[in-house]
Amino acid sequence: MSLSNDDENKCFGVTFRTPPENSTGIPHILEHSVLCGSRKYPIKEPFVELIKGSLNTFLNAMTYPDRTCYPVASCNLQDFKNLVDVYLDAVFHPNCMTNEKTFLQEGWHYELDDKDAEMTFKGVVFNEMKGVYSSPDSVLATACQQALFPDNTYGVDSGGDPRVIPDLSFQEFQEFHGKFYHPSNARMWFYGDDDVSDRLKLLNDFLDEFDKKDVDSSIATQPFFTEPRRVVKSYIAGEGEEQQKSFVQVNWLLNDGPFDVETGLAVGFLDNLLLGSPAAPLRMALEESGLGEAIVGWGLEDELRQPTFAIGLKGVAKEDVPKVEALIEATIAKIAEEGFTREAIDSSVNTIEFSMRENNTGRFPRGLSLMLRSLSAWLYEKDPFQPLRFEGPLADLKAKMAAGDVFKPLLKKLLIDNAHKVTVELNPDATLASKQEADEKTRIAEYRAGLSPEDIERVVAETEELKTLQETPDSPEATACVPTLEIGDIPKTSKAIPSETSSIGETTVLTHDLFTNDILYAEHLMDLHAVPMDLMPLVPLWCRAMQRMGTNKRDFVEFDQTMGAQTGGFSLSPFTSSMRGSDDVAAYLMLRGKCTSAQSGMMHDLMTEMLLDAKLTDRDVFKQLVNESRTGMESRVQAGGHSVAAGRLDAQDSVAGYVSEQLGGLAQLEYLRALAKRVDSDWDSVVADLEKIRAAVVQRAGSVTNLTADANTLDRVNASVTGFLDALPATGVGSATEPWSPSLVLSPVNELITVPTQVGYVGKAANLYKAGYDLHGSAYVVNKLLGTTWLWDRVRVVGGAYGGFSDFDSHSGMFTYLSYRDPNLMKTVENYDGTVDYLKSLEIGGDELTKAIIGTMGDIDAYQLPDAKRYTSLMRHLLKVSDEERQERREQILSTSQKDFRAFGEALEATRAPGAKVCAVVSPEAAEKAVKERPDLDFKVTSVM
Repeated sequence: MSLSNDDENKCFGVTFRTPPENSTGIPHILEHSVLCGSRKYPIKEPFVELIKGSLNTFLNAMTYPDRTCYPVASCNLQDFKNLVDVYLDAVFHPNCMTNEKTFLQEGWHYELDDKDAEMTFKGVVFNEMKGVYSSPDSVLATACQQALFPDNTYGVDSGGDPRVIPDLSFQEFQEFHGKFYHPSNARMWFYGDDDVSDRLKLLNDFLDEFDKKDVDSSIATQPFFTEPRRVVKSYIAGEGEEQQKSFVQVNWLLNDGPFDVETGLAVGFLDNLLLGSPAAPLRMALEESGLGEAIVGWGLEDELRQPTFAIGLKGVAKEDVPKVEALIEATIAKIAEEGFTREAIDSSVNTIEFSMRENNTGRFPRGLSLMLRSLSAWLYEKDPFQPLRFEGPLADLKAKMAAGDVFKPLLKKLLIDNAHKVTVELNPDATLASKQEADEKTRIAEYRAGLSPEDIERVVAETEELKTLQETPDSPEATACVPTLEIGDIPKTSKAIPSETSSIGETTVLTHDLFTNDILYAEHLMDLHAVPMDLMPLVPLWCRAMQRMGTNKRDFVEFDQTMGAQTGGFSLSPFTSSMRGSDDVAAYLMLRGKCTSAQSGMMHDLMTEMLLDAKLTDRDVFKQLVNESRTGMESRVQAGGHSVAAGRLDAQDSVAGYVSEQLGGLAQLEYLRALAKRVDSDWDSVVADLEKIRAAVVQRAGSVTNLTADANTLDRVNASVTGFLDALPATGVGSATEPWSPSLVLSPVNELITVPTQVGYVGKAANLYKAGYDLHGSAYVVNKLLGTTWLWDRVRVVGGAYGGFSDFDSHSGMFTYLSYRDPNLMKTVENYDGTVDYLKSLEIGGDELTKAIIGTMGDIDAYQLPDAKRYTSLMRHLLKVSDEERQERREQILSTSQKDFRAFGEALEATRAPGAKVCAVVSPEAAEKAVKERPDLDFKVTSVM
């Protein structure tokens, strides 16, 4: 498909249907491997070279249960052509078909460093999937899909089951590519403002050497069950009380193929009506039941050949599992009998139509969003344009909705009378991790026992050979084969975002004249310093509670439906950040909303009503919010431990880091656990604290308003914005008056946070500013390069982690190393410490330096939709980043030289000095081993789950 329009963010994607027959993860391993060198680009990782030196706005690859997608995007025409060329050569002529070492690196291999050492499994995908299978939510999702589709390809795991991945042979790997990676099995997509004839010429250069062939990649239809089924499984759990809870999810198969457009829209509306907002009846019934801690499933899934619907709860007492099933069944039956209110339908219609008008895909290119939508039909022998033509079917559906109830028959057909229903129950097993580890060690031991001494030496030699290959970089002459831009292709001046600063009374007002299709984006910020520090951990719950209990004027359901029907939605959340060169902290309560210009009056009236009149006295609702937040935090620690480790390290360094830790880090989790008990024992004091927060923070003093729309829209909404601001109290009551002390930080310590997991997340950090470093734009270039060279090679490629990278916060000065789904701990820390010597000895120039600079500029000049531009401009205002400073940094980036890399290496000495600290989220066994290995680090071990 070739779509031509005026969008400068050009997109390309090639997608293959790749249905697996087992759970060895062939599609996933192949997705990784084809990007590791090709016929035209015969180096180790052209993909990494593109990351280094491209202006791409998207560069990735994705494995689905039945397809593998290779999408790219860029606003620069030559860069776009380069990306397409590299990707097409990668998928059709990958070197991994003859180079088994790529398969061993990305998939799996036996690793043995010495004949007397422990033998282990190693591989990037192997360790990635160990992380996936350590997450109960991921285990549940996999179990539900496989239970719904026992008879087709969706009944296996295309990503790979770590227990099965080592069954995969290199020959099977080769045969899979040979069968499915052929133009006859490819769907190719172009989108944007590039020349259409050039697209065809580019494709012809690749496709001309292929002949058409029959490829059987069809996705078999799952036959419908004649009666409901039930599946019971286990997940890896810790020993804590909170871990001894179950998951239960009810799943339905909805159709024998993709819906037609009108039916698909109707089911989408139905999904939104059931679950799309906190006031949606099915969601509300589950959340307010007290039977569980958070919803799982979340409704409609229509990306595969046959759409499904799923809903359930996690954090359920085992004896309450049947009650959850009964509640779901009874609630759906009640809705089918009574129907939805007109208010609920109006709210849903406005929400969906607003989303279509806005077409806001965030950082994901719009063209690729359309590609994925098109594939939902194209992949299954349907018209690829059909999912893109929704205006006519939407008008027809609205006419039918006006004439009668279209949702009762759908509910009855799809859910109530549907026998293809599977209930999946997932129960905790505190011994499962040790069982799986023991099984893995037994398998390796049995393999090793069958080896002769000569075979053992061969495995040692192969391990060493693979590591040597991984650690040896391609020569500059070799990497020059990957096309790149020139420094001269980069604009010398920074992009400007239209912005004007004025005031309305005590409020600083920023406005941005941008075309937004008649949508107003508004942020109203109130000073978070006003909240007493002892109440700070309660702020995130206060934000949620303000929109969940109704107001003095209307109950929660009416308020939520009015907001849905007459705005694009709004939300409350805290924001904090360090400010470079200052002990001050940017800290605000942020009220963010969007609406059409005609809706601005209602949106701001509702905002006023919420801030001033929201009720905060419903204990049952609040306890549910506490449980949801706690469960979400526990999932984050287990599945995204790198961000938890980074936050913990920041909290040891700065006031902003400390406050952020109270609001959303491990300290927040500890607070939530105590708060859940306090809600039961002393609810009145909790309500009093919630009201103290409102009284302190809802005020005009120190407020900032940020508005984005075209000039005419901004003029039309001025009165409603002014009315909103004038309704706020001039000052707060009981507001904190003392400035935050610079000593408000966690005590510095090396910390190991333990959770039930098969992999870990390792962080190490130090503050470069405190060590004497002065910010220079070249730091961005060096940090970019580290993520695609030293850290990529040592932590990911050799170490087997799914990710290894660094982050330099130019506001606080914190330089942080992080790894993701990492099988190592202290070895990773050693690699972090080796960064200094790597930079000091680095010889870089010519194309390599040019790539590093261009890749950095791609990040600096990232493509943004209007709402992102307005938020970026707001951040620059809050953090006092001037256009003059941005231009200075840009010039420094563009003039980066080799001496800057060595200078930054000197600055990074701080990260291996005694003052640098380690924080990692790991298993109890890994923590115990690290404590014994490195007693000098005096690790504090914190058990979380």
